[in-house]
Amino acid sequence: MAARPSGHLQRVEIAVLGAGAAGLYAALRAAREGASVALISATPLAQTASYWAQGGLAAALAADDSFELHLADTERAGRDLVRSSAAEVLVREAPACVRDVQELGVHFDADRYGRLALGLEGGHSVRRVVHAGGSATGRRLVRQLSALAAESPQVEVLEGVRAQALWCTPERCHGVLCDDGRAIAARAVVIATGGAAAMWARTTNPPGSQGVGLLLAHAAGAALADLEMLQFHPTAVIGVRGREGFLVTEAIRGEGATLHDDAGERFVDELAPRDEVARAIEERLRATGQRSVGLDMRGVEDAHFPNVFAALREAGLDPARELVPVAPAAHYMMGGIETDLDARSTIAGLYAVGEASCTGLHGANRLASNSLSECLVFAARAVSDALSRDATLPEPATTADGTLERLREQPAPPLADAATREALWHNAGIVRTADELSRLLECEHPLAQMVARCALERRESRGAHLRADYPARDPTCDRRHIVIDGAGALDWQTWH
Repeated sequence: MAARPSGHLQRVEIAVLGAGAAGLYAALRAAREGASVALISATPLAQTASYWAQGGLAAALAADDSFELHLADTERAGRDLVRSSAAEVLVREAPACVRDVQELGVHFDADRYGRLALGLEGGHSVRRVVHAGGSATGRRLVRQLSALAAESPQVEVLEGVRAQALWCTPERCHGVLCDDGRAIAARAVVIATGGAAAMWARTTNPPGSQGVGLLLAHAAGAALADLEMLQFHPTAVIGVRGREGFLVTEAIRGEGATLHDDAGERFVDELAPRDEVARAIEERLRATGQRSVGLDMRGVEDAHFPNVFAALREAGLDPARELVPVAPAAHYMMGGIETDLDARSTIAGLYAVGEASCTGLHGANRLASNSLSECLVFAARAVSDALSRDATLPEPATTADGTLERLREQPAPPLADAATREALWHNAGIVRTADELSRLLECEHPLAQMVARCALERRESRGAHLRADYPARDPTCDRRHIVIDGAGALDWQTWH
């Protein structure tokens, strides 16, 4: 789409930054309420992290499941850092969101009787994960939602456009300034730009997952939280040209795949929460000097995970006959823009949903497949809250005070260069020390510095955060979150 003239002012009710599952669903929920929406996507639709998500949507849908069981599994995985109220919202509202996207045309896998085929993944006590096309859930979900957004007369999709700065006053967020010169005034801005795992050299994420939304919000004065909590996925392909970092979904382990060391021995409960499995693999690699462990998928039906088997075969591996070399990789940031249970940030009119946000839902270790469910649940809440509030759009005359001109001079959030990505991988990886983290304080990238500050402050090991110099969990830190406010000050907070 051609850029509009510099200085063009566009007025909508909801501006959504990011077109993954959370952003698309927020846009569609707003459109169904009759609201006008600007959906801003730096990449073409269907090139987001959500598109590549192999996991499914976790929801208590089975007869042997319950909200209470899903809540208990979420809190157990989160290592006494989960905000229980956020987890309760997720488990109670996820089933309705699954049904809603079904009505929007997303077809989930079913058994021969037409019932949803529920999968078992690490940390879950029962089968509760809904998939579409086996491990192609993210692809099918985003593809359908993208098509609906493109067809909606209420939604203007701005592809190839990046947010440069948020348009904020001391009272509230009024909109967003884009890199093509247009300013978008809105009743509310919803940040759904994803996480920051691509800032680490070894990652399962697409290159754009670099915390851009977090930096936009923080530059405008919003608080960030839990930045030390970066989840490493246990089973990412390693040493295979063209498939480095390719994630092999843990649903495959739920169907019987096993992990083996260089001696052929199993060494971990494959269905333990991700932090336990990733840590066990890392310990085995350090002990043996090997680069990978072997994932044995030979007993798994390839028809259940066609895209994973096909991708591995394209790379020269035959998972039906040989073990797949895997090792942990940076995967998911539990931290992000601090929000409440309606996805409101610490700035009025500014919301954050999906991986860009931090409600405290995931604690210190995200339970598998809670993230896509989170995208839907909190996107719906953000839109409902935003449209329920009285908020007038800024009039064109209010731009005459020079605010937009000053914002245009503000540089866009930086991307991490190769040196920064290597520094994060080596100094803020699976195992961390004060000496290594301190080196990141000299890094020029602001988010890398903030990650280091939070990780240095948390002098314990908890979930995805493993300090070799503080190997035990400190019970005085239970339910305690590290927050960096808009001015850069660091604080500990207890969230209920």
